[in-house]
Amino acid sequence: MTQTPLADEPTSGRTTRWGILAPGSIAESFAADLAVTPGAELVAVASRDAGRAADFATRHGAQRSYGSYDELLAAPDIDVVYIASPHALHLEQATRALEAGKHVLCEKPLTLDRAGAGALIATARAHDRFLMEGMWMACNPVILDLRRRLAAGEFGAPRHLFAEFAFRVDAGPEHRLLDPALGGGALLDVGVYPLALAHLLLGEAIELRATGVFDRVDLDVAIAGRYPGGALASLAVGLTRHAPVAARISTERGWIEIDQFFAPTHFTFHGDGGEPVRFDPPQPLYGRGFGNEAAEVARCLHEGLRESPLVPHAQTLAILGQVDRLRAELRGEPA
Repeated sequence: MTQTPLADEPTSGRTTRWGILAPGSIAESFAADLAVTPGAELVAVASRDAGRAADFATRHGAQRSYGSYDELLAAPDIDVVYIASPHALHLEQATRALEAGKHVLCEKPLTLDRAGAGALIATARAHDRFLMEGMWMACNPVILDLRRRLAAGEFGAPRHLFAEFAFRVDAGPEHRLLDPALGGGALLDVGVYPLALAHLLLGEAIELRATGVFDRVDLDVAIAGRYPGGALASLAVGLTRHAPVAARISTERGWIEIDQFFAPTHFTFHGDGGEPVRFDPPQPLYGRGFGNEAAEVARCLHEGLRESPLVPHAQTLAILGQVDRLRAELRGEPA
């Protein structure tokens, strides 16, 4: 594996001016973390519901609110737009933002499939704009530290990764997680996390196989993976059950535990015959970690980059390609 740099703190004295499009629950967490991120300023928020946007702006200290997305996209004092809408709206809304000349951070999954992501990346390049998928886990200093230590061989070669992310959705078929038209299913909503974790820590998958329960959408999925160097992975996601969100990496010298691996605060190495050693983040966590994602966007913009080395376009395309193939396998279709 190649060594991955840690994200730097935002350049001193520079401010990145943010707009938030679609003030839902994820946007609430993002805005809260943005408030404690150095060099970040929340300028405006937009919703189709003007009252909802105004309430969000008041609670999170935004300077303005809008009752239409076009008004926010036309504002000249916004550098980058964070898109927090449901999955099925990402492609259309991110395209509009890029065409309006805005840099874009779009919640994961970037689009519903690899083809859509490829089209969106092409749009960003055509308009010379920055685009990044909101895979905040990849910007988390705990994950970055673990990647670096694994690549250096500090814990021995990784042999197997286990990761699980599941929760129960008690709702009708019209719920966004259960409606295929809205990008429902376990793989798109939470499956991208263990798939991305394996990609970050083990490299790009050589082979992935899935089995699961499919009823309009993928409800529960178990994935077996083979990765470079002979490493294996067992990944599980679901929408019908409760389970701890946890990961474990077995190596030649012990094992590593990562609780809440999508937003970890530390990891623990259990050496063969030794006492467990806890590794805390070597750099500050801004809030729950959305702030580190925002800081990475700011760093890239200040350096004139059009994609992040921590969440490169190739990685986003690789993970969405995996989701495409796994869903096709679950439906019994040719990949």
